[in-house]
Order: sequence, then structure tokens, then C-alpha cells
Amino acid sequence: MHRVRVWRVGELLVGAAVLALGIGVGGGAAQAPITISVIDVAGDLSSVRDIIENYAKANPQKVKGVTYQRAPAPELPTKIKVQQDAGRVDINLILTGQDAGSVLVQNGQLVRLFPQYDRLLPREELTDAAKVLQDEGEGYLLPSVVSNGGPVFIYNPQKVKQPPRTAEEFKAWVKANPGKFMYARPANSGPGRSILAGLPYILGDRNPKDPVAGWDKTWAFLKEVGEFVEYYPTGTTVTLKEFAEGTRWIIAGIMEWDMKPRAEGTIPPDSKIFVLPNTSFVIDGHYWAIPKGIS
Repeated sequence: MHRVRVWRVGELLVGAAVLALGIGVGGGAAQAPITISVIDVAGDLSSVRDIIENYAKANPQKVKGVTYQRAPAPELPTKIKVQQDAGRVDINLILTGQDAGSVLVQNGQLVRLFPQYDRLLPREELTDAAKVLQDEGEGYLLPSVVSNGGPVFIYNPQKVKQPPRTAEEFKAWVKANPGKFMYARPANSGPGRSILAGLPYILGDRNPKDPVAGWDKTWAFLKEVGEFVEYYPTGTTVTLKEFAEGTRWIIAGIMEWDMKPRAEGTIPPDSKIFVLPNTSFVIDGHYWAIPKGIS
């Protein structure tokens, strides 16, 4: 139950980006060091920024500087498209989750990395889960991290003496404690997405892979529980903050969003988790990608 970095040497990720920027896109050898302009929509910088910085320091002949910006995942495809339509793409390295990454692939907005760079980033270096993640990327997305995901539920043991043991008990708890359960909008939250994608398995829905025709139990459950959820924040960070403040007593989580906030002191170290019966863990993964149109 921990975050797994799928490459043995993290610097290879930045190296691939530099290589693609220098020769894969422009068609010739790189003549001068470049500036890596990073946009993070997945919350990855807190754990990978040192990797990027160390690579830049060790390779001044390739990298002259690094800039960073953050944005909500749903805004990324439009942000990139505006730059591409204008013929000036200032962002050259994207850190994204499966949500925005899949949209970018569907929109044809990314440089294809595989199979061109298979030798630099060999598939055999990946864990089994990361290989699945790479396949989902259709050659355009480079897996950077993968975890068992969720859904798991993080709770305050001072407020929740006996955590729910079944989905029905959980629903009853939410009703009895209005406003004390929270999860963020699935479009911009791994834990929120894990709740949405994991409930069909927990509830025994007809077809967990078909939200339209196979999620009758899930939609009914969410509608019923939703009457007692105060609001759905735009990102996971808000849920962690309100949990730490004591405003929320149970929040949605995934493996990495349980371990990482504890290590950083974002949530109390005595926080606990529970998992409901019939849970089928939904893999949560992040990617690095390069947008088309970079110079």
C-alpha cells in the first residue's frame, strides 16, 4: 500500500523529454540547452520536482533552466489548444493524471513517444500495473507513477469510533452525520474518481465498466448519499485540509493520498483508513507527456 515509482531511474523521464524536445520534434540534433517548461495538473511536483532539478543541474549542456506552473486538470486540454491554435506552445512537459491525459490523446494534442523511444525507456523496466497504464496511453503518455489506487476511506478515529463495515453501514453513517463525509469532484481528483469507479464493484452493479447501462445501484447510492454531502470541492487538497481541521470526519482516499499527506503532516498521523467489502482497487496512475507544436 504505497506509491510505486515505475522507472528505476527517475531522471530518464526528464531525459526522454529533453530528447523529444531536441530531436524528436524538430527533426535535428539539439544545438543549445533548452528551458523545460512544466505544467502540473496531477499534484506531482511535490514528489518529482527534485528529480527534474537534479537532472537540470547534472546536464547543463541540455537544460538551461526550468519553469513551473500548476492548473486544474479539466482546464489543461483547452489551455494547450489555445497555445497550439496560436502557433506558440510555451509548455513542453506535462505532468498529468489519467483524466486530462486521456482527453489530450483523444484530441490529438500530444507528441507520440512510443515506439520511437522504446530503447531509451524500455517496457521491461515497468511494473505490471505500469504496463497496463502505458497501454492505456496509446504511445503518447509516459507512465511516471502508479499506485493500487482505491477507493479507501480515511477517517478520524477520535470522531469515528467504529468505522462502517459495509456499504449499507456507510450510507447509514453518512445520513446520521450530515456534512461529515466529503469527496472532491471526480474530474479533478483521484480519490473522487476512485469512489465513482469503485462503487459499482462494491455494490455489485450489473456492469461496473458501463456507467450508462450498468450502474443502476451506483447512481442510486450516490444520489442518496449526496443529500448529506455539503459540497464537492474542485480538488483533493480541499478535502485533506477540511479533514485536518476537523470539519470532515471521513473523506475519500487512495493509497498514495493516504501515505503522502501523513508523511508531509497534511493530515494527523493517527488518521486511519477502512476498505469496504468487495472493493476492487482501481489503479491510479500519472503520466508525463509532451504537447505537439513545441519548438
